[in-house]
Amino acid sequence: MNPLATAAATVAPSTTSASAPGLSINLFWVIVAAGSFIIFLNVIWRYGFDPIANILAERKTRIEQGLADAEAARREREAGAAEHAQVIADARREARALVVAAQKSAQDLRDADIAATREELERLRVKAAADIAAERDRALADLRAQVADLALSAAGRVVGETMTDARQRRLVEEFLAEGSSSEGRRN
Repeated sequence: MNPLATAAATVAPSTTSASAPGLSINLFWVIVAAGSFIIFLNVIWRYGFDPIANILAERKTRIEQGLADAEAARREREAGAAEHAQVIADARREARALVVAAQKSAQDLRDADIAATREELERLRVKAAADIAAERDRALADLRAQVADLALSAAGRVVGETMTDARQRRLVEEFLAEGSSSEGRRN
C-alpha cells in the first residue's frame, strides 16, 4: 500500500468523528463583530453621513432660498406689471385730459375770435351806417345848395332884380325850413 493513502485514511476517521457537533456560536466573536460594526457605523456616520447630510441640508436651504427668491421676483414682476399698467392708465388719462383741455382752449379761442370778429363787423357796420348817413346828409346839403342856387338864379331872372347874396341865402334857408317841416308832417 501506498504511504499517502494510509495517512489519509488515518486522518480521515479522526476528523470526522471530532466535528460532529454541528454549528456552534461563539459569543465573544459575536460581540467583537457587533462592536466592530457599531464602531464602523459610527465612523461612517460621522465622516460619511453627517457631511453628506450637511451638504444636502445646505443644498435644500439654497433650493428653498432660490424658490423664495423666484417667488419674490415673480411677485415683484407682477407688482411691476400692475404698476406699469397703472402708469400707462394714468398717462392715458392725463393725455385725454390734456386733449380735452386743448380742445376746450381751442374752442374758447375760436369762440373769442368769432365774438371779436362779430364785434368788429358790428363796429364796421355802425361806422359804415354813420358814414353813409353823413355822406347822405352832405349830399343832401350839396343838393339843397345847388337847388337853392338854381332857384335863386331862376327867380332873379323872373323878377329881374338882383338880390344880394345874404338876402338870397336867407330866403333859401327859410324855403328849405318850410319844406323840411312840411315833409315831416307828411311822413
